[in-house]
Amino acid sequence: MIIKHALVMGLTLFLAASAVSAAQRPNIIFIMSDDHTSQAIGAYGSRLAKLNPTPTIDRLAREGMLFENAFCSNAICAPSRATILTGQYAHICGVHDLRGGIEPGRQHLAREMKKAGYQTAMVGKWHLKKEPADFGYYCVLPGQGKYHNPEFRIRGEKPWPKNLIKFDGMHSSDAITDQTLKWLKEGRDKSKPFFLMHHYKAPHDYFEHAHRYNDYLADVEIPQPKNLRKSHPTSFGSIATRGYHDELIPHVGTSIGNRNPRRSYAKDLPKKFPQDYPANYDPSKLTDQQIQDMAYNVYLRKYLRCVKGVDDNLKRLFAYLDKTGLMDETVIIYTGDQGFMLGEHDYQDKRWMYEEAMRMPFLIRYPKTIKAGSRTDAVVGNVDYTATMLDFAGVKKPGYMQGRSFKSICETGKEPANWPNEAYYRYWMHMAHHDNPGHVGIRTKEYKLIYFYGADYKGGNQTPPAWELYDMKKDPLESTNLYDNPKYAKTVANLKQRLASLRKRIGDDGRDFPETEKVVQEFWNYDTADREKARKISGEFLQQRLQALKAPPKRKKK
Repeated sequence: MIIKHALVMGLTLFLAASAVSAAQRPNIIFIMSDDHTSQAIGAYGSRLAKLNPTPTIDRLAREGMLFENAFCSNAICAPSRATILTGQYAHICGVHDLRGGIEPGRQHLAREMKKAGYQTAMVGKWHLKKEPADFGYYCVLPGQGKYHNPEFRIRGEKPWPKNLIKFDGMHSSDAITDQTLKWLKEGRDKSKPFFLMHHYKAPHDYFEHAHRYNDYLADVEIPQPKNLRKSHPTSFGSIATRGYHDELIPHVGTSIGNRNPRRSYAKDLPKKFPQDYPANYDPSKLTDQQIQDMAYNVYLRKYLRCVKGVDDNLKRLFAYLDKTGLMDETVIIYTGDQGFMLGEHDYQDKRWMYEEAMRMPFLIRYPKTIKAGSRTDAVVGNVDYTATMLDFAGVKKPGYMQGRSFKSICETGKEPANWPNEAYYRYWMHMAHHDNPGHVGIRTKEYKLIYFYGADYKGGNQTPPAWELYDMKKDPLESTNLYDNPKYAKTVANLKQRLASLRKRIGDDGRDFPETEKVVQEFWNYDTADREKARKISGEFLQQRLQALKAPPKRKKK
């Protein structure tokens, strides 16, 4: 009896100690907005800083830490979300593109938080197809979801995905915030710390903002990027993005102005949003520059109105956290699922390894351990976010996760001695949707090396391969490709070797798509024969694209 009593007492004390330990851990709120780029956050000090639609988000920078060199490993929605959820690169977690999903049982971040005693919740844009069943609570948009009158999938009596709730007359940003606040007020177990993923659909294109923002920035001329007008100076890009003798400039990368005949905001926005254009708008009477200027201003106004809606809703969320005393008890992270091109190089969307798409905003606030107003230029990636959040929760990173925690950087402002000054990037969706060639590369604090191998999953539909090198300290706008500059020959050789080693280390060895890997290896050295073949491929692809443009449009299935 004595032994039994001792065992019971020991178990009771253990459970009590565990409960205390869990209660002392911080809550964690991970806030992510779809396609919200750092240029559109005041704290990052871009050309849009004076307009600043983000005073609430800026609070995180004033009271916490801003990361200047946070990068995604694949600038597209589903792969980035999968990487953050699993702590694994796309080729390991299996989500290479928009078709991928993460099965229950493999939603690692939620599982590990739950094992650590956290109450878990997921609200907003999910975009990973499978049921977010590893979360204790979820309320998620189907697929991309709708901006207005949104529906959400919830756990219920019916099997996934048949349990739906709808918010008539509401904007998605408002509805998402309402649902998060409802869970915090009514669903939260106050005896446990909580881990909450709070994800906005905004400002994903085509930027359908709440109607109350119709007049926001209406009379403001939006500052243009320096490289909008001179989007393709002779020093920018390569045969991969320009074609031989610039023959592919109209066909690589969708555009703001009329450059791309297949897809541009100059053509799309007047059709989708005629109310944002003058009643007498007639592009036939305007110059290309005037058309581009008008498309840019409509694009940016709608984008920033969506951003403003996110920021105003975060003001509501933060007000509740302040009122309840949760604000200072919670690690709050704000990011986008990648960056976004806001007219730089006359590009729209993301997908590129160019800076505006690859860089993610990342701001973190936790006044107990993170110094207010601090900044760091440490290179971190979205593959590292998972380990970092687990570290704040007091959880050791599982061996299957590839990222590393940068919690110590948040708390000290200093990089560990062995911290890698490099980020890996791989875009797989070759020439899909926005005409971006397949590419892979490495980003350090000083340089960016991009290899456009230009092939799909089967090694086909080739575009001309080429390499690009940018000096990110001297040329942050990435205006001059230095790959063939003899002064940078040693830099190129070093970065190629580092890229090859990095690929091997993280397991991107080509085994999943061997035909693609053959193309990657074929043009790796990029000698005279490779360059001659690239010129031939450029001409062949041009003819292919011109023939496609002549073909009648495909009828949409009813």
